[in-house]
Amino acid sequence: MSVRRPRTTVAVITRNRRESVLRTLDRLAALPERPPVVVVDNGSTDATADAVRAHRVGALVVEAGCNTGALGRNLAVRHAATPYVAFSDDDSWWAPGALDAAADLFDAHPRLGLLAARTLVGPETSEDPLNVVLAESPLPPAHDLPGRPVLGFLACAAVTRRSAFLEAGGYHRVLFFGGEETLLAYDLAARGWGVTYEPSVTAHHHPDASDRPGRTAVQRRNALLTAWLRRPVTVALRGTAHLAAAAARGERDAATALKGVLVRLPAALRAREPLPAGIESAARLLDKTAF
Repeated sequence: MSVRRPRTTVAVITRNRRESVLRTLDRLAALPERPPVVVVDNGSTDATADAVRAHRVGALVVEAGCNTGALGRNLAVRHAATPYVAFSDDDSWWAPGALDAAADLFDAHPRLGLLAARTLVGPETSEDPLNVVLAESPLPPAHDLPGRPVLGFLACAAVTRRSAFLEAGGYHRVLFFGGEETLLAYDLAARGWGVTYEPSVTAHHHPDASDRPGRTAVQRRNALLTAWLRRPVTVALRGTAHLAAAAARGERDAATALKGVLVRLPAALRAREPLPAGIESAARLLDKTAF
């Protein structure tokens, strides 16, 4: 009997969360698909890399040597040897059968570049609020794509076509980490790849609410940097004015975000590539629905 070659690699990034990533690897090792796993260690100091190497899942461990943020996912994709890559963080994993279901959709839809999955949160498996937002995307359905077209997703619950991800350049260096998904969705769509939400594919996310302080400020920073990188100058200026006004009102997150934008703005302007007209129209439609 011939053994079916794996179609999807699971890419995990982690930093100083050894017990959490080992729990994720336990879940991945139990999947019926038996996916290959690549773990990028972003400069951990708690012996995470050694613990992952010893785990029964048999992951390929890539030691970045420092905290690369979301760029660690780019490293993982480059090391993957399958046509599709599913992303997990060290606190998320895939439901049994989800990876095969996603791979079937990619096989059947050659223009599909990235699939956003339905995310269930915590032991209660409650719906992530983003599920509804994605499901109600106002973008019109595409005859050659499954699910609902979107321009956003949750990074720890997405599957991508490896070639499309690499063509789009992966996650952007300017953003580093936090709210980095929209820019990648823009860059995939700008190159003709479809980005869709497909609720039949399920991921589980068990975030620790006590960690990652300052996340709101980082997300606000990166939302504005994304505008400067890809949106018309008028949109970016309007977003800058709104953030500056919030900072002037004493909103600490806004002030922190604005400072981060100013530090990174020269690099963002050097890398600026406005969206094609059709994708910009879609982005404006989503702006109107606060997506």
